[in-house]
Amino acid sequence: MGIFSFLDRASKSILGIDITSSTVKLLELSKSGSGYKVESYLVKPLPPNTVVEKDIKDVEALADVMRKVVAQAKVKHKDAAVAVAGSAVITKVIEMPGDLSEEGMESQLSVEADQYIPYPLDEVALDFELIGRSEVNPDQVDVLLAACRRETVEVRAEALELAGLKSKIVDVEVFAVERAFKLIATQMEDLGEQVVAIADIGATMMTLSVLVEGKTLYTREQAFGGKQVTEEIQRRYGLSLEEAGQAKRQGGLPEDYEPEILVPFKEALIQQISRSLQFFFSSSQYNYVDQLVLAGGVAAMEGLRAEVEEKLGLPTMIANPFADMAVSNKVDAVALAMDAPAMLVAAGLALRSFE
Repeated sequence: MGIFSFLDRASKSILGIDITSSTVKLLELSKSGSGYKVESYLVKPLPPNTVVEKDIKDVEALADVMRKVVAQAKVKHKDAAVAVAGSAVITKVIEMPGDLSEEGMESQLSVEADQYIPYPLDEVALDFELIGRSEVNPDQVDVLLAACRRETVEVRAEALELAGLKSKIVDVEVFAVERAFKLIATQMEDLGEQVVAIADIGATMMTLSVLVEGKTLYTREQAFGGKQVTEEIQRRYGLSLEEAGQAKRQGGLPEDYEPEILVPFKEALIQQISRSLQFFFSSSQYNYVDQLVLAGGVAAMEGLRAEVEEKLGLPTMIANPFADMAVSNKVDAVALAMDAPAMLVAAGLALRSFE
């Protein structure tokens, strides 16, 4: 794997594989007229502590689950894209001469990158992407430089290869969400220059991304997620972690579940979203957002959208990147609809096929 090796371009259809702290999510898309079609999709839970806060701890266990996902989903291709957390990546926009070729940029960056990256270059996976002509210096172009510790990239590539897949792209979650946002933006009226916040709430992490004109302006990760509900069910009712997770999804818990566990969790979640928005306001020129989008496995929690909208006073919707897509007959459309809010990263990765 060379120094300029992640954010690579796709050459044909690839699988989007989102590795979270609790699941592996697979998505395969194809073109369908002017839109897209879901060809394959599957979500499978990971054994506890396989991935801890997006850090892979057991690559063999992860690869084993990936193998099962690939077999059950009956995918057509073996090239795959995965992502690293935004917090694992350093990004910087720099100016470079506008007349440089891509090879020239790569050569110059290989010499000058140590000015921008606080790690030894032999420990780093590095890549760049041309943004466009500089607004300040017409003879220069803006280039996005992205760097990640090599081991973070390589452990994901290793897991894919152990699962019989080809590691074609290692992307960044923030970029994948931005790409998938295009699928949600069509469901909004008069998007224009709106400021849109996406709160992606997973099992152990919540990521708030703020986009203006479809471009990510701000992102913040924090340790908070739906696993807190599962663990509280486990503790209060004497269940195993697996039983608690099943009970949370399927219902049938005692009457005190909602007032004692669910209501306090929703209140804490709304507080976390509000706090993240305040951090955004204090670090940007904006003191408002026009639209809030709830994503992640927690987003589909009954009654959450209405409560968030009421408490925060913001128009709030639940993410569904598949709302305008055709769905293959081999895909469980009901399960896909239930999992849709949690599939933003996977959708953004699968869309790399068409760039």
